[in-house]
Amino acid sequence: MDIVKTPLNNVLAQRRTKSYRRSMRSCVEATNLGYTSGHLTALRIPRSRKTPKSRDITKQVDPDQVALLVTKEWDLSYVTPLYQFRHTQLKSYAKHLSAFIVSEKQQGLAIEVGQELGFKVNFSVVLGLAETDEDAETVFIQILSRQAFAAKDDAQKVVWNGWLTCVNGDLEYLRSLPSEFVSLPLLCTRGPESLTVLVKSWFEKTFDCCFGPLGINSTNLQWLAALWIGCHPTINIQYLKLVWTLPTLPPMDVKYTIHPQDAWELWDSVQQDDTTDVSIEEVTRFIKGLQSHFFRHFRIELSAGSLMQVSTALGSSHHSGKIKIASPTYITTILQLLTECALLKMPI
Repeated sequence: MDIVKTPLNNVLAQRRTKSYRRSMRSCVEATNLGYTSGHLTALRIPRSRKTPKSRDITKQVDPDQVALLVTKEWDLSYVTPLYQFRHTQLKSYAKHLSAFIVSEKQQGLAIEVGQELGFKVNFSVVLGLAETDEDAETVFIQILSRQAFAAKDDAQKVVWNGWLTCVNGDLEYLRSLPSEFVSLPLLCTRGPESLTVLVKSWFEKTFDCCFGPLGINSTNLQWLAALWIGCHPTINIQYLKLVWTLPTLPPMDVKYTIHPQDAWELWDSVQQDDTTDVSIEEVTRFIKGLQSHFFRHFRIELSAGSLMQVSTALGSSHHSGKIKIASPTYITTILQLLTECALLKMPI
């Protein structure tokens, strides 16, 4: 069902190596939302966030690297802290991951590290995305391959991209981690699932971590909608599209597209004051206002269903764990929210 422009319009198995168990036994107390060293640190769902601020991220991040991150749709996963990961060893990691992929593709045959057999892996640091001293710098991974019958001098083509990041991670949690661990809790991947599985498997074996799917629940989709609408006065979001799935037989998808100025005026009307924070109460009132307007026109109660997707010209997100950041202007705002989601999703 399409309603356009109304007036308000398998977690992968967690490995437990000896080093991981020793570290956990000696300095970690478990919480229901994560683990910390020495004392109990609970990661809490934030009830407010800073109002997004327009910023030219290319002034602090290489524009070529920014171009690798935006305008593409990424699949999201969470990652537990990496044991003994070092940003200074990226060239070595690239050689070992390349050899691992070739070995797995050739059904376990041993391969000398660095040997050129069809796959090449590049690791690089994306400097400038970290917002605090506790944030580890983002790591970008690229896998290139040459087709089996390609000419010897044919250039290899990029077949897989991924990046690990932490933007404005919870300070208390990050400071509580033992020094042997590096937290890059958010993994964004793009490419064949078979390569994603191999990359995750290598990371698990090498850094004693585990991965899991990172879906974006209805509440966080509502946050994204509100944060993107809040950007409209400084950058035209062009539209706000929301997709709900209603529990009918069969399930019915309702696409609800709102004119950006109408959405902004509603958002402006539900804000309590002129502070720089956005509260969950304001987000809830905004979504309820949209739902009430829709009900008055179509007698369909959207609140009975689940919000599944949010889209604007600045980006889009789907509950299954997909994100597209179309503009670098507000990229840190989105990555901070996704970092929070990843940290909260991590198992004990």
